[in-house]
Amino acid sequence: MSRDTTAGDEHRARFQEVKSEECDKETMCSTGTNAELQQTSSDPALLLELKTRRPPSLEGRAGCETWSVDFSPDGAWFAWSMGHGIVWVVAWPLDSEDSQNAESDRGDKSFSCGHPVWGLAFGPRPPKSSAVARQAKTGKTSKGSKSLLLATGLENGVIKIWNVLTGEISIPAGDALTCTLFLYFSNLLWLILNVFVSGDAVFDLHGHEGVVRDLVFPQNGTLTLISSSRDKTLRIWDLAQKGKTVQVLSGHKDWISSCCVSSDCSMIASVGRFDRMVCLWSLRSYTFIRKLTGGNYKTLFLLSSCDFSPDGAVLATAAFSGSSWWIDLWDPYTAEKLATLVDYFNDIGQNQISSIQFSPNGLHLAMVTDDRALRIWEPGQRGMVMQTKSDRASNGLCCKYHPQGGNQRRPCEVLGGPRTVPSLCHLCRSILRQSVSTHQMEPLPLPKRILQYLTYRNIPERLKTCCSSDEEDWEG
Repeated sequence: MSRDTTAGDEHRARFQEVKSEECDKETMCSTGTNAELQQTSSDPALLLELKTRRPPSLEGRAGCETWSVDFSPDGAWFAWSMGHGIVWVVAWPLDSEDSQNAESDRGDKSFSCGHPVWGLAFGPRPPKSSAVARQAKTGKTSKGSKSLLLATGLENGVIKIWNVLTGEISIPAGDALTCTLFLYFSNLLWLILNVFVSGDAVFDLHGHEGVVRDLVFPQNGTLTLISSSRDKTLRIWDLAQKGKTVQVLSGHKDWISSCCVSSDCSMIASVGRFDRMVCLWSLRSYTFIRKLTGGNYKTLFLLSSCDFSPDGAVLATAAFSGSSWWIDLWDPYTAEKLATLVDYFNDIGQNQISSIQFSPNGLHLAMVTDDRALRIWEPGQRGMVMQTKSDRASNGLCCKYHPQGGNQRRPCEVLGGPRTVPSLCHLCRSILRQSVSTHQMEPLPLPKRILQYLTYRNIPERLKTCCSSDEEDWEG
């Protein structure tokens, strides 16, 4: 599942966990972490790769997948689900001075969840806009202001909440884990860290009756958590009250693949994998707003992912069918479809799209597909800004931007994203749209071209990637 490195590579680093007691390989993979980090130049965009080391008998089997990764709001921590119910949290960047300072409590942490982890999220997340910041001041933020929580959604429907800074995590009684991590850097510096893992989760959240597929903390600084599940529901939790269920949102007819929250914390978007529904919900009144429909160019397809742009003015949804995948861009305020990017491929089931995410500056949209290639698209452009090499040996499942840029994809590969300076026009639009909706924009006495730009209606309605066949026609 990973690229091999040669002895001539200039940069090479490796993590290896050593258990204090001998155990067989099966036990090692089910109760602890065993990972290595590699830097390779086989792909110019690939900075390093974090790979779980397992016995050959477990490679490719169910339970080894990395379904979710996330960076903390300040980018100082990185968490990834390693498979077999293990979540590994490391200080970021890996070679930072803070991560090597024992006084800063920045040691690596391994969380044993007991069941496969399908979703995870750091929180609380500080507000981006001043309007949301003012609202957050009246909320219950003082209790969580000095803590960094990690929510993990499990296959059995339980959500476990961990405190990353205090190391309160769950490991079966009598199985406290002591490990030594060896970090080898290109400057031949060896660093030895002793990591002691013990304790229990802060608390568990019960209520979902199916796999918890996605978790989101809104960007308002509060201890509110939104979860989506295969039980066809979304739940809003108040972690300040030990996980009290605030509301259950019902309306989907089948599994919910993904959910996201707008930057002004007014809307929740969710996509159903099999019911093909894109739903908008009010995070203020906990009510259903509308379903986004219209112009689907395929009648049979599956929805896989969704994400709001950083200014909240655009909602992107990802879908795929037997011979193509596409991304729709929507105006969440008017329910209008703004644009569609589509890609065709020859083999059925060859290139399903798994995950999408906007860059922190809103300039690009990252997507990962089954061929494990990461594609980065600038909305409005025909081709990709960046595309990594394909690897048919494994499937791509998730991707996540670092808060300050860069990109992460499965199986924990860190890539350098496009280094593009946003234009002044883009920055002005982003700042304006964080607090001004489309309905408020349209009555303004502005020239038509400026209004189209501010409302993202300057993007061509239908785009094909460079690899797409021009002979393929749109349906519907």
